[in-house]
Amino acid sequence: MAFNSVDFLIFFPIAVLVYYVLPQKIRNYWLLAASYYFYMCWNAKYALLLFFSTFVTYLSGLLIEGVRRKYPRRTGWAKAVVAGSFLINLFLLGYFKYAGFLLDNVQSVFRRLGIALSVPRVDVLLPVGISFFIFQALSYTMDVYREEVAAEHNLFRYALFVSFFPQLVAGPIERSKDLLPQFSEKHDFSLDRAKEGLLIMGWGLFLKMVIADRAAIFVDAVYNDIATYGGMYIVVAAILFVFQVYCDFSGYSCIALGAAQVLGFRLTENFEAPFCAVSVGEFWRRWHISLNRWFTQYLYIPLGGNRKGKLRKYCNQMVVFLVSGLWHGAVWSYVVWGGLNGIFVITGELTRPIRDRIKAAIHWRDEAVPVHVVRSVITTLLFAFSMIFFRSQGTSFAIRVIRQMVTVRNAGILFDGSLYTLGLNQRNFVLLLLALCVLMAADILRYRGVKVRGWILERCLPIRWACALVLILAIVVFGIWGVGYDKTAFIYFQF
Repeated sequence: MAFNSVDFLIFFPIAVLVYYVLPQKIRNYWLLAASYYFYMCWNAKYALLLFFSTFVTYLSGLLIEGVRRKYPRRTGWAKAVVAGSFLINLFLLGYFKYAGFLLDNVQSVFRRLGIALSVPRVDVLLPVGISFFIFQALSYTMDVYREEVAAEHNLFRYALFVSFFPQLVAGPIERSKDLLPQFSEKHDFSLDRAKEGLLIMGWGLFLKMVIADRAAIFVDAVYNDIATYGGMYIVVAAILFVFQVYCDFSGYSCIALGAAQVLGFRLTENFEAPFCAVSVGEFWRRWHISLNRWFTQYLYIPLGGNRKGKLRKYCNQMVVFLVSGLWHGAVWSYVVWGGLNGIFVITGELTRPIRDRIKAAIHWRDEAVPVHVVRSVITTLLFAFSMIFFRSQGTSFAIRVIRQMVTVRNAGILFDGSLYTLGLNQRNFVLLLLALCVLMAADILRYRGVKVRGWILERCLPIRWACALVLILAIVVFGIWGVGYDKTAFIYFQF
């Protein structure tokens, strides 16, 4: 069930209404049932996988607590429980997501050695959101081991933590100490909280349906025929793809955040105006925040973080970026994408002393607006280049895209109307640019600490209604609804 579907438009009000009508003691049971129904709308049998991961990590928490209480000096036993929980869950993730990738690469290696190897095909449907809910469940195991949160004894409450429907299939990935205690709190209906939550959901739908789905039309047209559309076509498509992914994923995160807020829960803000960042390092601190936090807490720090010298720090950073790339999908181009961003971040840190001396010599002021704009544009272009590998689903195809981009000379298409022949006519292309201007204005205000939705909600009733009406009309009139009003999937569902 996608957030931009008619099904969700029916499901969500019912879920909220019943939640607040029911007595406090049984509200969590209703949310748990609603969450599993929400997930089963994609594939009912994979709800068993969700429950199995939940049950394994639930037991691991109890075992860690029991071992520590009964054998306080035998820390190795608790570590063994953590290792078992990770191995079981990562095996599930590996089988469904990476088994075919691994076997294909083994076969390829043997083929290069001249050895004919018959490898069985692994043809399984990837469970939607498996990387998200397994990572969230594993974070609970580690948090219990680190004694950052007590083991949860109520299986139903813990199951709701893993399967909470607003953030189940595409995050944000919540830490147990942040979300789990909220299921023990009393949540009375708040009109102000509901209004803000609905406003956030509306903004998310605007990002998804007005910007992301419109940009996707142009991007798909170019990438589906790079032999015809090279040069500046690819440059424009690469830049638009960055905004497509951003608006698609941040749109989902906004809807998740708003839906949870209507129900009285607080989720992590997953994006913080990343295109205002002045370095790739800062960009990644503002992009997919919950996943970056997960890798920092459960991979980067255990590897040693920055505590064992600069060389080890840079190696740890590169490992995190490579694993992050692989997390996104079982294709080498994702690994290259992660590696490129790791190189950008590490290069930025290595060259900082030289750049600081040059800036001091020429009296360069980082806080100057033109300087900030130039650095942000450079950062965005570097990320856009890496996203060619993200979009290509294969390194060989990505290299072909880059070759077509740099060898074809057709800058004139930016001015002769050729851009309006790839699925978006002039009206729709201009509308996309205007919507991107609205997005950037909102992000700039956010970067400067201005909370737009807070400002709207503090205005008088006519202004609040006017803003809400403009947002609704923009979605209804300018949203891309698809053929026959079919919903379009969110990009991060595949991860």
